[in-house]
Amino acid sequence: MKGEVGMSEVEGRFFDFRPFGPRDPDEVHRAATPLELFFDLVTVIAIASAAVGLHHGIAENHAAQAIPVFLVAFTAIWWAWMNYTWYASAYDNDGPLYRLLTFWIMGGALLLAASVPRFFDGMDLRLPVLAFVIMRVGMIALWVIAARHDSAHAASARRYAIGIALAQVFWIVIVALAPPQSPLLFALIGLGFLAEFMVPVWAERVSPTPWHAEHIVERYGLLMIIMLGEILLAGSIAFARAGDAITLASPLVQIAVAALITAFSMWWLYFARNDHHRVHMQDRQLAFTWGYGHVIPFCSAAAVGAAIAVLVDIVTGHADISLRAGQWAIAVPLAAYMAGLWVIRDRFVLEGATRHILLLFAALVLATGLLPNGGLVALPVLALASVWARSMLATRQRRRERADAGD
Repeated sequence: MKGEVGMSEVEGRFFDFRPFGPRDPDEVHRAATPLELFFDLVTVIAIASAAVGLHHGIAENHAAQAIPVFLVAFTAIWWAWMNYTWYASAYDNDGPLYRLLTFWIMGGALLLAASVPRFFDGMDLRLPVLAFVIMRVGMIALWVIAARHDSAHAASARRYAIGIALAQVFWIVIVALAPPQSPLLFALIGLGFLAEFMVPVWAERVSPTPWHAEHIVERYGLLMIIMLGEILLAGSIAFARAGDAITLASPLVQIAVAALITAFSMWWLYFARNDHHRVHMQDRQLAFTWGYGHVIPFCSAAAVGAAIAVLVDIVTGHADISLRAGQWAIAVPLAAYMAGLWVIRDRFVLEGATRHILLLFAALVLATGLLPNGGLVALPVLALASVWARSMLATRQRRRERADAGD
């Protein structure tokens, strides 16, 4: 019948192979694809699992054990996301093979999310490493395919594939030789991540892959929104726990309001006009600093969400730490978030004393930990003040730049 598509034609479309040639790095209106957003959904599930472990560890007065485990779990999740994102920016062709390999990596991410509680409980690396290796094998396949179809960047793609493969061998050796409670375990994990981090540095020296600056900035922004969503979720839990006592006198309502103001302020600080794109325009070599350095604000935002949840447990009597300790749990990652934005952006795009404004507010946020009971009020106030101060000073700088350009 007219309009019907035969099975052979459908199969031909499904298994149609599309070349993995490089994308145009100057492509107009390049935006995130539905597949990339789907990938982000899986990533947030894994990050939420790590944040829950951090939340319970701090609330149970085991922060010294929970924080290193959270950092390891978060770094693994972030690194897998980042590698895929930069590859997609250069080679996403939305073909069937590309989609299937993406689903393979997503399956590994879900397995990693499921393994995080076991890692928190007994430092058992077997399942987390298996999940991580599954994700990385998918990336090896993608880079091998890119090497075959992009002659201009074949050497770089081959370096990626070889480097990632060697790093996975190291992870397997760690699991085979290092007992879960070994004092050297975290040192070996650090070496494993160092090997992973050096692969792009080594590979990109041959011929930089054709990633798209605006697309990368958008992708990082979308993940940041997901990170901030952890804070909003914790705030909504505080509202729900308040029940019918939704008044400003309720400690739970105060926590919820503080969470909302803090999340809104963090969003505003991150999405400051086109400042992230200006970093890439200033010097393409800053991509490594910008891309790698994002682990600080990403991880910090997730930790703030976990800390808000800890405060809810404290005021409802389900935590083994004091309110002051809970305020420290928020102040430290919030200060790290501000310092992280200085590392990846402000020191490159702002001038004079304005350049260091977020470092000043990071110090002030840390100082709230010294307050006996006023930290819950001071933290969101400082977050709002940092938005106002940075926005005002950055606006003045842009006006001076426009005036100088007009002369």
